[in-house]
Amino acid sequence: MYNLIYAIVTSLLVIGSCNQKTKELTIETPPTESSQSLEFYSKAYFASGCFWCVEAVYESVEGVEEVISGYAEGTEENARYDRVSRGATKHVEAIEVFYNPDVVSYETLIAVFFGSGDPTTLNRQGPDAGYQYRSAIYYQNEEEKEIAITFKDMLEKKGVFRAPIVTDITAFTTFFPAEDYHQDFEKRNPNQGYVKAVSVPRLKRFQAAFPELLKKELQH
Repeated sequence: MYNLIYAIVTSLLVIGSCNQKTKELTIETPPTESSQSLEFYSKAYFASGCFWCVEAVYESVEGVEEVISGYAEGTEENARYDRVSRGATKHVEAIEVFYNPDVVSYETLIAVFFGSGDPTTLNRQGPDAGYQYRSAIYYQNEEEKEIAITFKDMLEKKGVFRAPIVTDITAFTTFFPAEDYHQDFEKRNPNQGYVKAVSVPRLKRFQAAFPELLKKELQH
């Protein structure tokens, strides 16, 4: 699977459950980017299970300036982790990606999405189950929609995955940044149980499969 997606990307370039993580949280406020420093970057939105995992993957990609963990969709005005992680709302753990389109294209970000998670499991990613952990691409315009659908159709035509892709490609509506202690969580808490068992292995699999997409300091 990785080899086929990697070939596509190359052409473009020519043990626990997430809702139990709070027991081991290290609460500290990370440094944050000012809104002014990010205002000139393009944005993209994805959901692929635990936002700790997805944030770490995208932050390792060349051309990505910042990734914010947060909550997409939802029926409540103020999303809170304790309720979202229990499935008490219709929010989804998601990420907001700030990227430089002159360095990394939206199509490549879509390739990263499909190459770093399992898009064939409905409302589930690894050990985490529930609507809040579903697989989704949130497009902001018709161009992004067409890119995402075309890429998904290409993967299905080539039979990259053994099961049908169930990723929802849907219009972006809302995004709420998660609490400060969730930002850069994997980086700041490498010895936390879920991070060691799930997040880091997922990141390492992606980095091993797509070395050419990584930031220079991560390339070997």
